[in-house]
Amino acid sequence: MNFLAHLHLATLAQSSLLGNLMANFVRGDPDGLYPPAVVAGIRMHRRIDSLTDDHDAVRQIRTLFSPATRRVAPIALDVVWDHFLARHWSQVESQWPLAGFVLRAQLEIAPALPDTPAGFQSLNRYLWRERWLLRYPDMPFLAQVLNGMAQRYLRLSALEAIFSEIQMHYRPLEEAFWHLYPAMIQLARQGALGR
Repeated sequence: MNFLAHLHLATLAQSSLLGNLMANFVRGDPDGLYPPAVVAGIRMHRRIDSLTDDHDAVRQIRTLFSPATRRVAPIALDVVWDHFLARHWSQVESQWPLAGFVLRAQLEIAPALPDTPAGFQSLNRYLWRERWLLRYPDMPFLAQVLNGMAQRYLRLSALEAIFSEIQMHYRPLEEAFWHLYPAMIQLARQGALGR
């Protein structure tokens, strides 16, 4: 899962949006570094990542990727899940439109930014201003995100080649999303992601 899915699942679980969004910027044990609610959000994010990677639908879909891209496929899939979530937002979330949800998340997270890691603050400068979460349904933006990651991180250079494979396997990826995400929603509503 990527930014949008983590924020959505955190909302359903009544967990810290800040902790869930910031988790990738916090290494090791977060206890004592942040308020307990934020620490719980960080732990929830990590559990979501673990459950997603181990989900049968995700393990099966990874086999569709070529040997050249298979190593970075889990990273690409995180972005793909956000694409499908944004694309099907009104089917998944009937309580508020995507733009309203994104604005609410931004307003909740922004006041806490000065006390967060510098890299996370930098991400937030672009995330909200460039409207990333609202642009996820667009395939050209999906390609832009993957190419940007490939260019910024040498170890992710294979992401440059993965977009064509995503296009080739679009329908099975979408089917995998519909197996994965409703299960994550159910766990979030049951409070089973915070353990």
